Amino acid sequence: MEVRIDKYLWAIRVFKTRSDATDACKGGKVRIGGSDIKPSRPVRPGDIITVRKGAVTYSYRVLEPVDKRQGAQLVPRYAENITPQEELDKMKSPVETFFLKRDRGAGRPTKKERRQMDSLWDSLSFGSQEDEY
Repeated sequence: MEVRIDKYLWAIRVFKTRSDATDACKGGKVRIGGSDIKPSRPVRPGDIITVRKGAVTYSYRVLEPVDKRQGAQLVPRYAENITPQEELDKMKSPVETFFLKRDRGAGRPTKKERRQMDSLWDSLSFGSQEDEY
């Protein structure tokens, strides 16, 4: 049985909707064997699928293709989650947030205020956190 990758990811509950899975495939967030794929690519037993969701890259091994949405308890029959522990630990890491507050009615910042905010932001940044895949 041939099953499209977007339908498979939806069926094993990686994505909430099939259109989310399709968008992820088109956006380069889903890979098989290290290469980007189209949503129509069929999955085969033994394929290793990597899915990037936020900061975490999940990995799954296809055990059996399935095209109907499965209950959470049945998913292990069709896919094995082989995500490394380091990736799962990323979900527990604290998220650094920074908020600059301006007084109500103060209007837009002037150039001088903008430079001060930018220098403050640069001094607080913890290095480049570019999205690498």
